[in-house]
Amino acid sequence: MGKLAYVSLFVAALSVLIGERFINLRKRCLATREIVPKHLPNCVALKNLDYGSEDITILENGLALISTGLKFPGLPSSDVPGKIFLLDLQDSQMKPVELRMPRNFDLDSFNPHGISVYIDPSDSTVYLFVVNHPQQKSQVELFKFVEEDRALEHLKTIKHELLYSVNDIVAVGVDSFYATNDHYFNQEILKVFVETLLPLSWANVVYYSTEEVKVVSEGYFFANGINMSPDKRYIYVVEFFDQKVHVLERKEDNSLANVKSVAVGTLCDNVEVDPENGDLWLGCHPNAWKALVFDPKDPPGSEIIRIQNVHSDQPVVTQVYADNGHVIMGSSVAATYGGKLLIGSVFHKALCCDLQ
Repeated sequence: MGKLAYVSLFVAALSVLIGERFINLRKRCLATREIVPKHLPNCVALKNLDYGSEDITILENGLALISTGLKFPGLPSSDVPGKIFLLDLQDSQMKPVELRMPRNFDLDSFNPHGISVYIDPSDSTVYLFVVNHPQQKSQVELFKFVEEDRALEHLKTIKHELLYSVNDIVAVGVDSFYATNDHYFNQEILKVFVETLLPLSWANVVYYSTEEVKVVSEGYFFANGINMSPDKRYIYVVEFFDQKVHVLERKEDNSLANVKSVAVGTLCDNVEVDPENGDLWLGCHPNAWKALVFDPKDPPGSEIIRIQNVHSDQPVVTQVYADNGHVIMGSSVAATYGGKLLIGSVFHKALCCDLQ
């Protein structure tokens, strides 16, 4: 057999492989799913949040911190630099205000992704951890939230070779946290054409402190949102493409032990935890393919999932909200407070609805 025949066979085999992987990826993205709208009463779009609201966390006093302006490869975005907004859920005006940032902080390259709050029990200081992607790199910014000034004081930037493709973060101390790396590779061509298409479940969770940094859980096909149980004994990790939420137990050495996983039937992004009852709230993508091949005439939808009794033998997974993208596109987070539900999105708007 001549060289040309071998090359032809190789090209044919490669084409078949890529085609099969492409079809598999579409299935994982639920590419044929059409969402049936399920709306909540009194939903209003929040002002000033026109460039996404990728992550939201709510303090005990009803103050919500919101990251906006994420520029994520392959998804729609704007040229407006990222910002952190504050929303007082006890104020009937429901108007988010931009938090003032220090002058010595590089605002032009600020590209905020996941966020988490740690409240120091010794003095009630509120620390805000923000995943930042300047020039599409990964680092974590640590701020002190100054409520009376509606401002953030930048304390430091955290970089480490194990924090290379960070998606989300959950703070467990003044300078310690768990973080998800959504990919194993950090080169875009390897992320897309090797890791995603093959597919490779090589993403991981990293524990960071000033004493040690280590991988504490691995084997995820796009590790996404992460959060912690109210009693601080368990960590929840969202596996995007496998449509699961993993429950992991924290050990004394800060390693994580797998306990169980819960299938959710949709591609979920961030996870928030109700501090009173431990329910998990997830912002999800009911058809992620529509986000990847964005068409404003057929926009990506939104779906909000609630998981009750996650530690029981029979967790209850409930669809609370669904939209076909004509109200809100690409929901990424859901958080509750005082009978209200905040819904954030990767690149679109944010909603505040009444829970029935």
